[in-house]
Amino acid sequence: MLESDVFGRSETTSKIIGDSAYNLVIGLVLFWGFFVNWAMVLNIDPNFLRSINMWVFLIGYLGSVFYGVYLFNKSDKPLVSFIGYNFVVVPFGLIVNMIVSQYDSEIVIEAIKITGGVTILMMMLGTIYPAFFKKISGALTAALLAVVIIELFQVFVLGIHHDWIDWAVAAIFCGYIGYDWGRANQIPKTVDNAIDSAAALYMDIINLFLRILRILGRRK
Repeated sequence: MLESDVFGRSETTSKIIGDSAYNLVIGLVLFWGFFVNWAMVLNIDPNFLRSINMWVFLIGYLGSVFYGVYLFNKSDKPLVSFIGYNFVVVPFGLIVNMIVSQYDSEIVIEAIKITGGVTILMMMLGTIYPAFFKKISGALTAALLAVVIIELFQVFVLGIHHDWIDWAVAAIFCGYIGYDWGRANQIPKTVDNAIDSAAALYMDIINLFLRILRILGRRK
């Protein structure tokens, strides 16, 4: 989980917008990210992506994501933040493309539905209980770090992957959605902050979707 400086903002010189407009911008920015990913899945051959040298792909992926996060974290200009957001959306879309291509469309659609329902539920909980999610934020970070280390060790050293890892990561990102949504509504409501909040939520939701997809894929 890439930590965002966005939610530490308490002051702004930018124009404050209403709650409805703020939430609308978050929704539209999220929709744009998911639309771009959908278009990439339809139009980019996953076999071409798999043919790219693994290290070249990994370096490009990480470079783009970290640059995008840097842009939307450090900028208070909506356009610059939106550009940074797209530097995150595109490499995530490439990963989504390669993973989605391994599953039947019915499973993918079911994963999308479940992810959407869980996201709405966690946003509601994040709105009602922001203090609770703030309290568990440290535990979420520690748990995610531990699970990632265990997963990497299992895959690259032991050559195995235990199913509980996917359930654990999915649960952690459920917590992050509630946490980030709660924080998004506690910072100054500007267009730039809405874009930056959407970027953080996008990463939470995509990671949740990918884990749900893997869980459903095994069950089917």
